[in-house]
Amino acid sequence: MKKYSLILLLLILPLGITLAQGLQPDDSNAVINIMVIDHNSKPIAGEKIMVQSEKTQKVYSGITDANGKFSILVPYGCNYTFKYKQFTTDAAYDRKLPIPSGVDKNGNPQRFTLNFTLRIELPKKYELRNVFFDTGKSTLRPESNKELNELVEFMSLQKTMVIEIAGYTDNVGTDAANQKLSQDRADAVRNYLVNHKIPANQLQAKGYGASDPVASNDTPEGRQQNRRTEVHIINP
Repeated sequence: MKKYSLILLLLILPLGITLAQGLQPDDSNAVINIMVIDHNSKPIAGEKIMVQSEKTQKVYSGITDANGKFSILVPYGCNYTFKYKQFTTDAAYDRKLPIPSGVDKNGNPQRFTLNFTLRIELPKKYELRNVFFDTGKSTLRPESNKELNELVEFMSLQKTMVIEIAGYTDNVGTDAANQKLSQDRADAVRNYLVNHKIPANQLQAKGYGASDPVASNDTPEGRQQNRRTEVHIINP
């Protein structure tokens, strides 16, 4: 899972005062300016951030530009939770953001702009838990499409990221057969992504056979865990 930290700055603007550029708060909505950076303080482009109202459950979202920034308008008087796209799932941040009412204690209108910087550390690897193959084959089963399409959506936003599709097997069969099967399965996932318009130069595929188990191969449950497909980040 990605690690993150949050730096928040709240600006309260008297009525009639506006910012020099970008979105402006109004009588109904506050502005949230978001900047996403990595652990080296480098802006992260193509990061999808979702802001969800606890009151209405409505989701407001944006994608960071080349400078790692985007802005959105959200209604006053709500608590908001933040989510981000982590490969094929939406991960939620623990911290909630309360946005005050659009009026002060005397009933006078007030407008808010909130600026925050979100620091994210990308994971080194991620398991595709809902990618399945026919037994002993590299044919993707139809129920894999949902997760693979989520990965397509994620990668379509990443203009420079290079990933490796890593295939693994259990230890049943010969080393040579397991190596070939794992490579064929990794290739099948890579081909799916390429066929869905993800640039081939951003995708690598490698089979590891039974060389890196995550569980014991002495039980059916352990062997099932070892038969897996992972995404490894080569270049974020």
